[in-house]
Amino acid sequence: MNGLHEYRVGVEWRGNRGTGTSGYRDYGRELLIHAANKEPLEGSADPTFHGNAERWNPEELLVAALAQCHMLSYLHMAVREGVVVTGYTDEATGTMQQRGLGGAFTEVVLRPRVTVADVSMVEAARAAHAEAREHCFIANSVNFPVRHEPEIVVAGPENDSDSSPL
Repeated sequence: MNGLHEYRVGVEWRGNRGTGTSGYRDYGRELLIHAANKEPLEGSADPTFHGNAERWNPEELLVAALAQCHMLSYLHMAVREGVVVTGYTDEATGTMQQRGLGGAFTEVVLRPRVTVADVSMVEAARAAHAEAREHCFIANSVNFPVRHEPEIVVAGPENDSDSSPL
């Protein structure tokens, strides 16, 4: 699976209110993100930067990309380690420090809550996070720390919602 991969994404600005960028407050930050065979994603700037809070902003998309990449890498590692994952959620947080007109992320913290099928899988499930981090393409592409605060729970006898944290 080695090789070069290319990803094509289009971005179309939709914020011209009739006078273009005649002034900083005269244009909208609304945009559409699109790629072949996918539904468009409505984007904007963060509300702090005059964006629309009802649309995805680039900062949220970066945090989402890190959380999604870790999850997909983790699920692969779980299979390799014989860990049966029956549920996975994450409440990730990214921190950005603004510096003048620019800024940068200082860290992202992923908080995956992983449900496993059996108590005997807990330690291997916890250890798989470190290996998943090493294999996450997006985390390997950023220049700030991506920390993990995982919680492993064991599925209850009836379903994943009846679980106990460990």
